[in-house]
Amino acid sequence: MPPRPRENREFANIPRVAVQHGETHGTAEKRQTVLCLRGRVRSCRLPGDAGLPTMSTYASRDGPRAGGIARLLCLLFLAGVAMRLTLLAMPPVIPLVHEELRMSETQIGLLIGLPLAVFAIAAVPGSLLIARIGANLAAILGMALAAIAGACRGAAIDVWTLYAAAIAAGFGIAVMQPGMPVLVREWLPERIALGTIAYSSGMVIGATVPPALTLSFVLPLTGGSWRLDLLFWALPAALIALVFFLLSPKDRARDRKFDDAPDAVGGLWRPDWKNPLVWLLGFAFGTNSGPFFAANAFLGDYLASRGQADLFGSALSALNGAQILGLVVLILMAGRLQRRAWPFLVFGPAMLAAFLGLIFLGSPLAIVLCAAVVGVSTSITMTAVLALPPLLAAPADVSRTAAGMLTISYICAIAIPTACGALWDLSGKSWTTFVLPCLCCVGLTVIGAVAARHRSAAEKFSARWA
Repeated sequence: MPPRPRENREFANIPRVAVQHGETHGTAEKRQTVLCLRGRVRSCRLPGDAGLPTMSTYASRDGPRAGGIARLLCLLFLAGVAMRLTLLAMPPVIPLVHEELRMSETQIGLLIGLPLAVFAIAAVPGSLLIARIGANLAAILGMALAAIAGACRGAAIDVWTLYAAAIAAGFGIAVMQPGMPVLVREWLPERIALGTIAYSSGMVIGATVPPALTLSFVLPLTGGSWRLDLLFWALPAALIALVFFLLSPKDRARDRKFDDAPDAVGGLWRPDWKNPLVWLLGFAFGTNSGPFFAANAFLGDYLASRGQADLFGSALSALNGAQILGLVVLILMAGRLQRRAWPFLVFGPAMLAAFLGLIFLGSPLAIVLCAAVVGVSTSITMTAVLALPPLLAAPADVSRTAAGMLTISYICAIAIPTACGALWDLSGKSWTTFVLPCLCCVGLTVIGAVAARHRSAAEKFSARWA
């Protein structure tokens, strides 16, 4: 038998169970590196950081061919669509739901805020599910639950059954979200930026299509029934889940040859709240999503308070539709997105200028353009943040790092618009509603740039073992 390579002999006497459970080396990156050195995985190069020692996942050890890459990108895109399709089908029919179920304004606000609250609460349980059954199966279950619960909203007999269905749909989406960075890392370890662009593009399309087509096409097709409208948008979401199940790669993590693998993986699900990376990513994503939700929530009332209510339709369309333009920029700059600070240094100040324009400019054209800049800026910086967990975290820590990031960010997404409304109520001046979004733009510029340049787990390990 030929002698083992030197790096394998160094760890030859470490028991397998001790390695798998971290009894010999405590941190996740050390444990994963030991597995790498013992030959459990084939590649030890960090995607996007050539020359630094880390591990590609078992599922991606052979690397997909060109045709396989296109299939994986399409699947990631469809998963992104599924994460937003049923969620954004509700706002266009809220007036009809409001009238039929006789809901108060507070109940309507709760209906809109419930999914965001579920996203924050269920992100960590979603990470646990991913650790137990794998990201692939968790994503499929999340898609199926979101589609079924989304359709069940149309069968609601009162506000409470509507809330129950909305919570179930939100939980399905919350399970999917921390799994997407894991799938990108497993499927496309050498093209993480491109994979992130694929599913974030799907999120944008999924958020844009239902509001654009519901009033003009779907409601006339369904005879004005909001119940049939919700069922209509649940059908493609269910079809996506089926396609994903049939075409996604087999999760080879379930086929590993050692018995203790599920337990070892299952232990890495709870976010490490002492890790500065979790907080950096959480506040970077929170300062991205908070201003976007605040702009969507208050733009109409803000323009009405200035006597420009007629601009609301154009400004809202520009705010959400311009995100598609952001996708074009992302695709063109995909090779320069990975761990770069420029998206935050360019589009953080651009978004700040746009919010200041909404406050100080009165021209209809200027208002529409400023709303469009906010949409483009949030789209590009969102994708830049979502690409960071699989690049910076150790492979076994991607889902729990993403779960911590999502928990923090969605708390911000709830708190920031609420505080914006409170500022308006307390001051009596409509422009104060955009003060916090301006501060968030500054925070996004600084925190995003710092997070993008944060040392990855592989870099820390390399420095520690040098």
